[in-house]
Amino acid sequence: MSTSIPLVSTSGGPLLIPADEVTDLLRRVAFGWLQLETGDGTDLDPRTAHALAAVLCELADQIDVECIGLMPMRVEVGRRGPGGGSRPG
Repeated sequence: MSTSIPLVSTSGGPLLIPADEVTDLLRRVAFGWLQLETGDGTDLDPRTAHALAAVLCELADQIDVECIGLMPMRVEVGRRGPGGGSRPG
């Protein structure tokens, strides 16, 4: 598995990785563990592999939810104020 991850450099700070890249990586690792679990010739305990994969997927979901919560709300064209609604056409 070879992939490039875009790094974001901040002035005087650490390098940052976009959250969608992190969640994608977590889910790919979890999927890889589940694939190994079903294959032959592995030393992985199936229950442990499944539990670890579930934890990684839950973490990825939590990161997604947190990021969605931080996104600014966009006002749709045609909407009027906080009550919403659009004029009948």
